[in-house]
Amino acid sequence: DLIVHVRDITHPETTLQKVTVLSVLKNLNLPSHLLDSMVEVHNKVDLIERYKPTEENALAVSALHGHGLEKLKEEIEKKILTATGKKILTVNINLEGPQLSWLYKEATVQEVEVMPEDGTARVKVIIGNSAFGRYKNLFPN
Repeated sequence: DLIVHVRDITHPETTLQKVTVLSVLKNLNLPSHLLDSMVEVHNKVDLIERYKPTEENALAVSALHGHGLEKLKEEIEKKILTATGKKILTVNINLEGPQLSWLYKEATVQEVEVMPEDGTARVKVIIGNSAFGRYKNLFPN
């Protein structure tokens, strides 16, 4: 669903390495949307003082120190959701009904926050459009 190209930005041949990797990927006849949505990651930025990527949409990280990893995670999540046609939603459900069981079968449940005072829960899920349509039809409230 997604290509993440991680480069050692301190390597003296980093630009040549990028060209080589892109050439190999193009020769694999991958779908163009996969190449167009590739995430470019510049690693080891902690070794270069005040590093700023000059390449459009490149993310600067230091895996060693954790710099930029949260932004990288967000970017990967966003692109994966777009590529797979899914979204992250929070739905309120009644725990006495079948909604929670249905969501566990048809979606990816990420988090369940139970409100014991009224027997409900807030459920954070990753769900596709068609599954969400079925959910709304089955559980209109």
